[in-house]
Amino acid sequence: MLPLISPTLIEPSSNLIRDGDLVIVYENVNTMKAVTVSAKSRYDSKFGTFQQKFWIGKEFGSKVCAQSGSRGYVYLLRPSPELWTQVLLHRTQILYVADISLVCLHLELRPGAIVLESGTGSGSLTHSLARAIAPHGHVHTFEFHPGRAKEAEKEFSEHGLSELITVQQRNIEELGFPTEYLTGKADALFLDLPSPYKVVENAAIVLKPNGRFCSFSPCIEQIQRTRDALVANGFVDVECLEVLMRMHDVHTERFDLMGADDEGD
Repeated sequence: MLPLISPTLIEPSSNLIRDGDLVIVYENVNTMKAVTVSAKSRYDSKFGTFQQKFWIGKEFGSKVCAQSGSRGYVYLLRPSPELWTQVLLHRTQILYVADISLVCLHLELRPGAIVLESGTGSGSLTHSLARAIAPHGHVHTFEFHPGRAKEAEKEFSEHGLSELITVQQRNIEELGFPTEYLTGKADALFLDLPSPYKVVENAAIVLKPNGRFCSFSPCIEQIQRTRDALVANGFVDVECLEVLMRMHDVHTERFDLMGADDEGD
């Protein structure tokens, strides 16, 4: 899978970890942490103490052992949107990989596309949107909360995504997307808002003909009102999808086929 969050973003020039790189420290399937590597710092966990100066020069994906005399070890992974979703700081509730995959698929995103998002929240989806439209597309993401908008902008800049993502503080439910420079420009649009139906009329203005509209809603009342607004504003092929995660327990069973044959005889 093409990495997104890396020192050189879309086309990493090196697979070697450098001082200042962002890495995902994998302890186990339930414990991963984002760390900016510094030769002067150390990483402490239940698996031991790790001097980060020994990480520099190793390949992403390397297994590194603790220097504290314990037998513990961790893996140093290259960041990706999927891994970032696992470790990011939650400023809001977020979308996870199952929902994000479905959203990106049905928005029909491709390199060079222009996509609008509201609200930005913790930036979980935004990273995946940026990868899908890179290297020549653009994500315009809007967040009504000034503090969250500023934090998201800082984070995207640190991840080298400023050329792909523009963050703006704006109440989209009340003001809509800016028509002065977005009218008929967007290939796709995503909403995660309390009242997405308020934005549908404006969405019809900023989307290109045959543009894709997607709204993430936890309540059936939101879905019903949004569907009615979409139909009233000329949208077609409206559908509602639900993503359910199901764990499969895999085990082995033996069948006495010889016994079955004997009974048949």
